[in-house]
Amino acid sequence: MKKLFFSVDVHGANSVWRKWLKVPDMYDVDALLLCGDLTGKSLVPIIKNKKGFNRAFYFGKNWMLKTDKETNEMEKRIQDSGAYTLRCDEDRVNELQNDPAQVEKLMLKMIKDRMAQWIELILEKIDISKVDVIVMPGNDDDWEVDDVIQSYTDKGIIWCLDEVVNVLGIPMISLAYVNPTPWDTPREEKEKALAKRIKKLVKKLDDPSKSIFNFHPPPFNTMLDLAPELDANKKPVTVAGQVNFVHVGSKSVYKALKKHQPLIGLHGHIHESFGHDKVGNTPVVNPGSEYGEGILRGYVIEINNKTIRNYWKVEG
Repeated sequence: MKKLFFSVDVHGANSVWRKWLKVPDMYDVDALLLCGDLTGKSLVPIIKNKKGFNRAFYFGKNWMLKTDKETNEMEKRIQDSGAYTLRCDEDRVNELQNDPAQVEKLMLKMIKDRMAQWIELILEKIDISKVDVIVMPGNDDDWEVDDVIQSYTDKGIIWCLDEVVNVLGIPMISLAYVNPTPWDTPREEKEKALAKRIKKLVKKLDDPSKSIFNFHPPPFNTMLDLAPELDANKKPVTVAGQVNFVHVGSKSVYKALKKHQPLIGLHGHIHESFGHDKVGNTPVVNPGSEYGEGILRGYVIEINNKTIRNYWKVEG
């Protein structure tokens, strides 16, 4: 019996990544899949004022940091929740506020640096001669993240996009693109284009029914794709005082699963909609994400004789 661990949507959270690194020892898994939306979304300045104190605004609050210890602890807390930090003065903040292109360039450098640091930690903490490690970007990740990950393939990190990879004896195809979102992320396509992309991937398989579909968007109209309905201002719609949830997954992904009936579908993207379901006879899972709270969510999946024997959700 072999086991893999599948998790998604870490969004830059150092704390969650550190927990991932302990999974092989905790659950005795043979493959570790870290798939989709690896990078953070915000940059938090830690600003030194004229009195020598530092201040930061995060977690909805202004923080006055009077000692190096307080500053270091806050910086770690911010980075653990997925954001990036910049120690600077007021002049630097004003400069960046007036130059969005410089902010974007700085943010991209921090994203790439953290991604490289994370992969170095994999090589340090995990024996990749015994555990297969797959790291995959998602729709939120900049294209340059791909280059960082692929620069480590000669050291044993497995790149899974655009090709078939073997996962514990089972062929797997992977997709980072999603159907359109309100956020205009780097890897989005309309359903028609997404269907063509999936069809091209499926053609690379000898028998899709004996494979794994690792597609970041969950299938439409399942337990995996419920998210808050948003109005024109991207604010949640409420009904009788409660947030209204709607299905936002991919119809193309659903159709591909329904047609080909792979052994299992691995999905993410919709943080709130964690759990499992079935499309036809194919089990589909979405671990969900609470990266901002430092919570690791994932599925342990047992494989025996090239078939899925069992799967269960873990978190902590």
